[in-house]
Amino acid sequence: MTRRLFELVAGYGLGGSSVALFGRVGGGIYTKAADVGADLVGKTLKDLKEDDVNNPGTIADNVGDNVGDIAGMGSDLFGSLAESTCAALVVSATSVDLIKSTDALYFPLCITASGVIASFASVLFAHARTVNVENVQSCLKTQIGLSTILMTAAVVPAVHLLPETFVFTGGDESGAGLTVHRWTAYGCIMFGLWSGMVIGFITEYYTNNAYAPTLRLAKACENGPAPNIILGLALGYASCVVPILCITATIGYAFATAGMYGIGLSALGMLGSLPVALSIDGYGPIADNAGGIAEMSGLPAEIRDMTDALDAAGNTTAAVGKGFAIGSACLVGLALFGAFITRIGDKSVDILRPIQFAGLLVGAMLPYAFSALTMKAVGDAAFDMMNFIIADYEKGEKAI
Repeated sequence: MTRRLFELVAGYGLGGSSVALFGRVGGGIYTKAADVGADLVGKTLKDLKEDDVNNPGTIADNVGDNVGDIAGMGSDLFGSLAESTCAALVVSATSVDLIKSTDALYFPLCITASGVIASFASVLFAHARTVNVENVQSCLKTQIGLSTILMTAAVVPAVHLLPETFVFTGGDESGAGLTVHRWTAYGCIMFGLWSGMVIGFITEYYTNNAYAPTLRLAKACENGPAPNIILGLALGYASCVVPILCITATIGYAFATAGMYGIGLSALGMLGSLPVALSIDGYGPIADNAGGIAEMSGLPAEIRDMTDALDAAGNTTAAVGKGFAIGSACLVGLALFGAFITRIGDKSVDILRPIQFAGLLVGAMLPYAFSALTMKAVGDAAFDMMNFIIADYEKGEKAI
């Protein structure tokens, strides 16, 4: 009965993913089309300032930041959280020891609750110091580290809900069952939690304008756009190395010690700082819109200079949020696959079989096809928006 119940709960995660798909992709197409359309018309065709009041595309740009970066990222990370929770619950139902205790069965939910408490406390830390333009990035980065430390302690009471040891039937290769200790499960959570923090800090290092990668990229701009593009791509590829190593170490430890249950717990651990990641991710769009409002309202130039500095910090924090989203999505995908394999009772997937290998190739192709469609949608929408902006702008000039 419990196993059947959690199968139904898995539909909750599917619903979150469906909303995330439309929120992230639909909102992303809107915001980038508005951004590209407004910038190309204003800076290239009509020689207008950024966020100029005469450019009707600036309103769409401001709205797009809310739709794509706020609603899109929120729905994306919520979908990952719901899926990882459902995956851990489905795998939990395969252990008789966990089924006997309702408290132990709902241990994945307690992990999320601990993360919420730790994140609230770390966000309040921002009010404990004077924040200005110079230290805003360090303050936001400190919140990630603080939430990680607090959650490390906050999860400890919840671990005692688990039995001292519990067994997953047929969990190892011999089929004799995998025995997991409660503190081994805690280790899986910590691997995911601290890996998420490292991924956030590495992302911040490669995007912060105070560190060497961004400064070298800015220096490359002095020699034209070509070195800028080449070095930018190189930095982007290099930034993937440490996050991949962190995710690999997390998967290796979690699977070796707790099987697919450990993978689900590590995904929940990485998403433990979700409220903090969302709050600092929203900082960028807020600062960007503040700059647009300042420009359109005709406020003094020093106000715009301040919002531009905050916007630069916001771009870094937005990248940190995306790092969390991508890293957690990797673990969540594996956790869902593990939950499926655990439920059907098949311990092996042979990719050398023709159908499985063909599916592997098709699956590898789909992200490229999906990306091509979304990029084309951005281009088409930006082109239509440019035509509308130009027509509206010329209509206003004639009226004057």
